[in-house]
Amino acid sequence: MGKLSTHVLDTMHGRPAAGVHGELYRIQEEGRTLLRRFDTNEDGRCDEALLSGTAMQAGVYELVFHAGDYFASQGVDLAQPCFVDQVVLRFGIANPAENYHVPLVVTPWTYSTYRGS
Repeated sequence: MGKLSTHVLDTMHGRPAAGVHGELYRIQEEGRTLLRRFDTNEDGRCDEALLSGTAMQAGVYELVFHAGDYFASQGVDLAQPCFVDQVVLRFGIANPAENYHVPLVVTPWTYSTYRGS
């Protein structure tokens, strides 16, 4: 079985984003279901896979990163409301036997992601 992982890079400060709060949801017709909450470690990563084993299933998911709260905790003077506040990444897992790595590269004004492995 594969696994789902993430990490967050703070490109405003040029370092991993430690202490970013986030949630992982599964998206289905009846709505979204919270699967877990997480905080990134000193390397901007989660200490364990977000999904693995039998929990790793094909489907649609959302990662929600609380980027505005993170940058405020770093002392960044943010306009209110923040331009980039909660970053929601909706993605699909087609083959649960593969690894899916969904990183977030973020500043207070922009973000990007890609599929890693």
